[in-house]
Amino acid sequence: MKITDLKSFIYWGPLRNIFMVKVETDNGLYGWGEAGVASRELALKGAVDHFREFLIGKDPRRIGALWQEMYRGQYFENGRILTGAISAIDIALYDIKGKSLGVPVYELLGGTHRDYIPCFATSTVDLGPGVVEDAKNLFERGWNVIRLRPAMIKDGVDTLTFEPRESIAASAEWLINVREELGREVVLGIDYHHRLSVAEAASFGQMMPKHTLDFLEEPIRAETPSAYRELRRMIDIPFAIGEEFSSKWTFVPYIEEGISNYCRLDICNVGGFTEAMKVAGWAETHYIDLMPHNPLGPISTMANLHLAAASPNYAWLEDMSEETVFDPSAFPGKPVLDGNKYLLPTEPGMGIEFNEDLASDEFHFWEAPHWRKRDGSYTNW
Repeated sequence: MKITDLKSFIYWGPLRNIFMVKVETDNGLYGWGEAGVASRELALKGAVDHFREFLIGKDPRRIGALWQEMYRGQYFENGRILTGAISAIDIALYDIKGKSLGVPVYELLGGTHRDYIPCFATSTVDLGPGVVEDAKNLFERGWNVIRLRPAMIKDGVDTLTFEPRESIAASAEWLINVREELGREVVLGIDYHHRLSVAEAASFGQMMPKHTLDFLEEPIRAETPSAYRELRRMIDIPFAIGEEFSSKWTFVPYIEEGISNYCRLDICNVGGFTEAMKVAGWAETHYIDLMPHNPLGPISTMANLHLAAASPNYAWLEDMSEETVFDPSAFPGKPVLDGNKYLLPTEPGMGIEFNEDLASDEFHFWEAPHWRKRDGSYTNW
């Protein structure tokens, strides 16, 4: 079996572009993969086109060897664009191999550890008026792990202003209210999306009584592990970190030094199944559970289901179905959500397709919000 082509497809989803890669072979089998790095799809396509030049003619079943060649072949290793493209190709290669052997991808990874995949939901209401009722509604519908959004202090109609100190003060107050309403049973977390400084994140953690939060996700940017070490010394809330990491090497201090307590692994950024399983096993040796990052498309979700099924150290998968509803005709075989869990796929390979006729004819540029403080300085989204 030989690779005959790599094709990139972009689909305009409910929130943003979805970037997918199809790997085709000479015996008619093909595989689908998805890349992260939303809003930089043209760069992803360029990377895939470069890899295509030397992947055509290769045996798609030699996945590990092809991963090494893609990652190391240009000398300048790593970088989110390159590993995003590699991730999509790697996932597609596993899809092909599973189909060729007639088994789901998780069987290639050692088989299943669980009968279904537990998930967490994210409230669609920012911390503030209405969030208690929204969280209570999610809990009553069976969601026992709920992630909340920070309070947004808006100046009139300007939604792009973000003042961290005002946000953390309001967020802490409302989090206390949510915890008091829902009790101890529910798992509560908040995603600050790397918007805070070390001092701001420390103040936020110190504002809340013990066991208000079960996890604090990405409070600060992760380029400098020493900043997280300092923050770790100042607050004792479990951290959920890793959604931006683009290689197993980036995870080194976060796993080895216990900086991260939940591994926010993104299979569409870290290098596909080949690297995700290595990070998962490594995290297992430090008793760190996976909590995969999954805000993308149905192919990403399906890849995460196979990863979660085959990983003993697993907590919950991020589910965005409260916000994103994909056209079922675009993704035949898409994952099946049953209450607060996904059912295991049973078809050979990944078990999902993409309707190429629905790919975007014209590229739509999408930018993440560019936020500023009131003084005009740029701050993170």
